[in-house]
Amino acid sequence: MNVKWEQRKLGENTMLITKGTTPYDKSNKGPINFIKVENIKNNTISPSMHITEIENDSHLSRSKLKENDILFSIAGTLGRTAIVTSNILPANTNQALAIIRGYNFNQQFLINYLSGRAVKNFIRQNPTIGAQPNLSLKQIKSFTITAPNNDYEQIKIGSLIKKLNNLVTLQQRKLKQLKQLKKAMLQQLFVDKNCKQPILRFKNFNDNWEERKLSDIANYRNGKAHEQYIDMNGIYTVVNSKFISTNGKVKKFSNKPIELLKKGEIAFVLSDVPNGKALAKTYLIDSDNKYSLNQRIAGITPSSDINSYFLYILMNRNRYFLKFDDGVGQTNLSKKDIEKFKENYPLFDEQQKIANLFSKIQTLITRQQNKLNQLIALKKYLLQNLFI
Repeated sequence: MNVKWEQRKLGENTMLITKGTTPYDKSNKGPINFIKVENIKNNTISPSMHITEIENDSHLSRSKLKENDILFSIAGTLGRTAIVTSNILPANTNQALAIIRGYNFNQQFLINYLSGRAVKNFIRQNPTIGAQPNLSLKQIKSFTITAPNNDYEQIKIGSLIKKLNNLVTLQQRKLKQLKQLKKAMLQQLFVDKNCKQPILRFKNFNDNWEERKLSDIANYRNGKAHEQYIDMNGIYTVVNSKFISTNGKVKKFSNKPIELLKKGEIAFVLSDVPNGKALAKTYLIDSDNKYSLNQRIAGITPSSDINSYFLYILMNRNRYFLKFDDGVGQTNLSKKDIEKFKENYPLFDEQQKIANLFSKIQTLITRQQNKLNQLIALKKYLLQNLFI
């Protein structure tokens, strides 16, 4: 089938393009959903604000939403899109979202076209820069859409992207469930400071857990400066806060083995900005003589009766360490602070059981994240190549 693609102005192929305004009543009371830009993520609408029927029928009457309207963000965060479905109605919106109604395009084709490269290029070329980026309704109406003149091809393209979106949503849900499982297991399998036994326990383990200081169950050492030895062709990975906080994704290298780490050691971030996400984050070393410990990172070597993975989980962002962050100045944990760290520990065999379970859960999370990343990359590729 020889299908031609043709250019069409959005404004000439829609019944209405308009926007709303700000409600007077900020009490968030009423039966009408009020949609803002932040309520739209991944082409899905999640209402969080409400307005009264009086406002909906008076000065906001022109922006009453209807089923199958397309919302397109034109202020602040530009280019977010979603289809209005019956489950959120009755609903209204403000001036940051354009309402596109009565369009002469396949719905799924149009919503995905508006999420694609052509629109992103248009936004880069056309926003009005002020207190925040914004697009006018005139600019939206003038936007040129290149589409097949055959409805069948529009339907096929829209259907393919919709199926991919559904897959992405499903994989996101699975990833969230795995992370929730890990969080629940952390709460159930580790004891509270004031308890001697966890809520959930493996069979045949009954002994009380024993409180111990870190200085009694592990050796501590500080890293050393690597700045003058950084070499992107180096053979040693420099373990710094960026490396640890990104779970090993951001790397620097060195050819000089300044402070080599061994398999089973734990690298621990000592310093971070106020309310930072790296402080007290841990990284478990997986092989000998591959990593070199940078300054402001501690190396923790567990004793023979402590499972490395167990301690790695226990220390990671532990609230004991986070309490040193006052939210004002940079936090710098000292050797004394670290070695005073007290927690309850079971016997080694139970540590190993717990560690093995968390290792399996983390493997599942990593695989699921990789699956999701691949689907998102595929969607991006298709959005760039299926639309002209």
